[in-house]
Amino acid sequence: MSEEKGIHDGHRNRLRERFLKCGLEKFYDHQVIELLLFYGIPRKDTNDIAHKLLDRFGSFSGIFDAPVEALEKCGLSYNCAVFIKLIPAVCSRYYIDKYHHSEPDEDKDSIEELGEYFLPHFIGVNKEQLFIALFNEKGRLIYGDAVSRGSLCCSDVNVSKIISLCVENDAASIVVAHSHTNGISLPTKKDTDMIKRLKSSLKAIGVMLADFFIIADMQYTAISTLEDFEDLLF
Repeated sequence: MSEEKGIHDGHRNRLRERFLKCGLEKFYDHQVIELLLFYGIPRKDTNDIAHKLLDRFGSFSGIFDAPVEALEKCGLSYNCAVFIKLIPAVCSRYYIDKYHHSEPDEDKDSIEELGEYFLPHFIGVNKEQLFIALFNEKGRLIYGDAVSRGSLCCSDVNVSKIISLCVENDAASIVVAHSHTNGISLPTKKDTDMIKRLKSSLKAIGVMLADFFIIADMQYTAISTLEDFEDLLF
């Protein structure tokens, strides 16, 4: 047993040192997964498990998008599966903090700037998510956060929550971002129903729905840029 541990320890140390010296540039996907699994599976060869995960979920990103339950079925412990799910969430938080951290009163006055602001908040999100950005009368960003995840984005309760946040923050306008899980960043009937309901509710409190973004596979489409749908907003 001690000899087996020594073999694994030596391999793990070499892989860690290789990463610290060269980064992940020359690592294969299975080696990156293997390295990550060192911290969730002690004293065990993780190479075979890394290959199994890639075969089961089809790609590097597919592993991180998989539900905890599916990861457990591949032999990972609950703690290890949660650790895997933590990686994309940490990547999103890191990217937002380092490159797109928006303080109150920061301008976001173009489609491109809004798109760049929204996208990092959808890294690793594999469910429908509704994210809102609130602006004051001067067009400055005063609030941004997700208001729901899952299939309830069009429910009355979430419209009520958005209205409450607009009132609490004294917002003059709002831009909404809604993610699709089908990989297509074009509005559906559910989206148009949501826009109509939200626009009507916002109008009652004097808040303008300035735009509505559809996010899919880290690509975005703004409703305001689609001729057939721009009447939904104005």
